[in-house]
Order: sequence, then C-alpha cells, then structure tokens
Amino acid sequence: MKQTITELILQAVQPLVDDTSGLNIILERPKSAEHGDFASNIAMQLAKPLRQNPRAIAQAIIDGLPANTLLSKVEIAGAGFINFFLSADSKQGVVKEIFGAGAAFGRNTSGQQQKVQVEFVSANPTGPLHVGHGRGAAVGDCLCRLLEANGWKVTREFYYNDAGAQIDNLTKSVHARAQGITPEDARFPEDGYRGEYIAEIAQAYLAKETVTADDMAVTASGDINDAESIRKFAVAYLRHEQDLDLQAFQIKFDVFSLESALYTEGKVENTVQALIASGHTYEQDDALWLRTTDFGDDKDRVMRKKEGGYTYFVPDVAYHREKWNRGFTRVINEQGADHHSTITRVRAGLQALDAGIPQGWPEYVLHQMVTVMRGGEEVKLSKRAGSYVTLRDLIEEVGCDATRYFLAARSPDSQLVFDIDLARAQTNDNPVYYIQYAHARICSVLNQWGGDSASLAGADLSPLQSAAETALMQALSQYPEVVATACQASAPHMVANYLKELASALHSYYNDTKFLVDESQLKLARLALITATRTVLRNGLGLLGVSAPEKM
Repeated sequence: MKQTITELILQAVQPLVDDTSGLNIILERPKSAEHGDFASNIAMQLAKPLRQNPRAIAQAIIDGLPANTLLSKVEIAGAGFINFFLSADSKQGVVKEIFGAGAAFGRNTSGQQQKVQVEFVSANPTGPLHVGHGRGAAVGDCLCRLLEANGWKVTREFYYNDAGAQIDNLTKSVHARAQGITPEDARFPEDGYRGEYIAEIAQAYLAKETVTADDMAVTASGDINDAESIRKFAVAYLRHEQDLDLQAFQIKFDVFSLESALYTEGKVENTVQALIASGHTYEQDDALWLRTTDFGDDKDRVMRKKEGGYTYFVPDVAYHREKWNRGFTRVINEQGADHHSTITRVRAGLQALDAGIPQGWPEYVLHQMVTVMRGGEEVKLSKRAGSYVTLRDLIEEVGCDATRYFLAARSPDSQLVFDIDLARAQTNDNPVYYIQYAHARICSVLNQWGGDSASLAGADLSPLQSAAETALMQALSQYPEVVATACQASAPHMVANYLKELASALHSYYNDTKFLVDESQLKLARLALITATRTVLRNGLGLLGVSAPEKM
C-alpha cells in the first residue's frame, strides 16, 4: 500500500516539477485514525523550490492523483500535510494477502541472497555464558532471522578467544583446584577464576574424562604438572558447557572460529607482515606500532609489545581479514558495548592492509549491560559461576521464551533491566505472556468453531467495518514494513514492540466482539480476520525465536 501511494503521489507531482528523480517522498502513519492511514509532507518540501503556498501545492497534488480504488478520500491538514484514507476494500485486502502468503507474509527478497556473516556471542571460553552474553545471543540470533526474512544468505559465526592472558589464568586456576588449592587460599592465583565450575573442571580432568566441543574430542591426561594438557581440556570443557548453554537458548552456529588457529596457521604473522609492507607501521621504544592515526584513530597503537607478543587487536585484524578473504563483503559484529574502543583500531588495521576493504567495514551492533532484578533487588551472583548470573540460571528461572523476548525487546544501545518476577508472571503486564496469550486465544476460538481455517481464505470480508476491526487490519498491514525497517536498522526490538501492539489490538477486539455468531457471513469474516492475526503473531514470534503456544 505504501509503495502504491508513493507511486500515485509521484505521478501527481510530475506536472509540477521539472525533475522528480531527487524527490524523497515520505509516508508516515498518523497516530490518530481521524488523520487517515498515511500522511505526507511532500507539499511542504516543494514549497520553497516552487515558491508557492504548501496548501496550494497540496491541493494541486490531490487534484492530480490518478484514479484508483485504493483510496476513499484525501484531505489537506495543517500547514500542508496530505492525509490519505484507504478504502474499506484496501484495508480488508491485507487479510487475503496473509492467507495467500502464510508463513512467508512479511518476508521480502531485498537481500537478493547476498552473503552476510553475523558474528555474535564470541565469549571467552573461561566460564559459563553470563546474562550479557545472553543479550548478545538473543539480539544476534534475532538479527540473523531478520536478515533471512529480508532475503539475505546468513552465516552465523562464533569466535572463541582461546589464547592470551585469560586462558593462562584459566589454566592456572584449574591447576590450583586440581592440587586442592581453594580460592580462599593465599596460594590461589591472584587473577584466577573462583567459580565452583573451576572445581568441576579440575575433578573431570583428574578423572581423565573426555569432552566434545564442536566435534572436537579432548581427553584429559590427569597429569597435574602438564599445563598444556590442562589448558586444552579446560578450554574444551568450557566450550562444551557454552554449547549446552546455547542449546538451551535454541541458538545454532554455522561456523566456530578459534583465535589459537589464527596463530598456528600463521594468519596473525602474515597479517603483521602485510601491515609492515603497507608502510603504516614503525618501530619505537622496542615495540612495533601501527599508525592508526592515518585512519582516524586518536593515537597510534602498539602491535607488538617490547616484551614480545601481540596486543589483542592484532588477531582481531587478522580474523577480519580472514572474513574478507572468505568472501563476506558484508559482516555484522554483535558485541558488548565494552568493545567500542576496538572498532576504530580494527577498521584502521583493515584499511592499512590496502586489500580493497571499504571504510566502515565491518558493521557493529553493540549492546549495553543487563541488570537482573528479583523482588526489587539486584541479583549479582550465581552459585555455580560465583561472580555473575549465568544465562542458564535465567533460562531455568523463567524459561527460554521469556528470556529471549526480554533480552531482545529493548534497543541494544539501551541498558536493560531484566525483572525475573515480571518475566515469570502470567499477567498482561508480562509482554511475552500477553503476546502468546493473544495467539492462544485465537486458537481457542478456532477450536470452538471446529471448521477448516484454510477455508476462510475465501470469506467475504465486507462485514469487517467496526473501529476495532479496522484498527486490527491496519496493524496487520504494518507488519511487512516493520520487518523491513527492523532489518535495515539492525533493531530486532522493533519486532517485539510491534507484536505487543498487535496483541493489544487483538485483545481489544476479542474483549468487545462475539465471533461464533449465528449470521454466517459475519462469523466467517471475523474468523478470517483473527486467523490472519494468528499467522502474523506466529511469524513475528518466529523472528524472535519465541514459541506460539496454542494453549496457555
């Protein structure tokens, strides 16, 4: 509808201006139904170049609109806004469109099956996934679903930082627990990990257990003096634990990449040599520097420390170089906001390679921290992790559906308060319950009716004339636009907010309407409308990875 009205406006404007190629025709949905279904400020945009009163231009545009059955009337409002009112047939048409498309309603082909890689979670294998990782998992997975709904070919990737100081601390921590040294002991590593899971790893290591992570099996040697054996087993153990966390959260990845492989396969060293050859590096104070100020950074960055070893952003540059070499001309990284400082230097390193990588590549979606509340107080600790709330804790408390919805329902750049009591509540105050209940209510009515829902595709919709029915149909028609806009903005929360509004429209309609009435034409029209609503609720919940129950 939006596209058709835009084309009608364009045809009406053509006699008024010499060139319409640069026009940006914006259509917005008014908040009040009395202002129509769509509104445009195109007349006000043209007032200055045409040197005319915007209301006069608006009238000329209205007069020039081609004949059509889409609109029932068009009015001028205020200083020159043009309000468009859809005909009853146009509004009802969305119901038939939904029946025709089914699960594909709202999806589009704008991505044209272009490749896009989305990296998300990418937690260090030093402990169970925490709630912050959970927010990254929810946002990242929903973003992948949105991209697929918009016609992109998506690769989901998890990058394990299984090298460096944190892994050394993990190894030392497990080694200490294997020796019977507890976190309270002064001999325990100062920067060690103190959660109870470290003791579990140590016990499994001493028992010579075998763990599998991403089809890679590692068997513990049980030798407490073999640091390398402890390191490999501890990393594999925690990767396996994180795999279980992701399974509980219904997250799947296509590719797992290891930081250690970048070193063993020579990709870090090759990248460093390429940066040296580019002329953007220099030696100073026995260290190797990258002149990142050439690419917008506030200061140059150390690549190789004077005591040896590369700084943490160097393997990141090598990793993203590898992504580019794999053919991903579009890459989106979903990460915590604490990664903000690395964006400039990673992009600078990629630009310095002079490999044809465009500026601004890769894209980043950064999420803010999560605060977990219960009983009005912040929950800070997990019995198992010791220092933070784990994702598994949250799933066990409130379920996968509520966890996914709550973690994805706010803009990633906003801090999030996760209220466990609210997430568990079976009331209308709980948005995920409210949305799922709308779906279940529709299923209940259709079960009472007992007919074939597919037969409703041919129902006469002309009886759908009430304000509640009009509002519900208007809400349904917005769904494809929400899917497209949420994808363009990398904003899954827009889908969550839309579903809450659609559920509200359904509940209002349900509370004021009888569906199984004696008049057959009216009954079938209303059943068709709520069946279409059920489809959109299910489609939207699917984009969030949330189930659509038939009973509550």
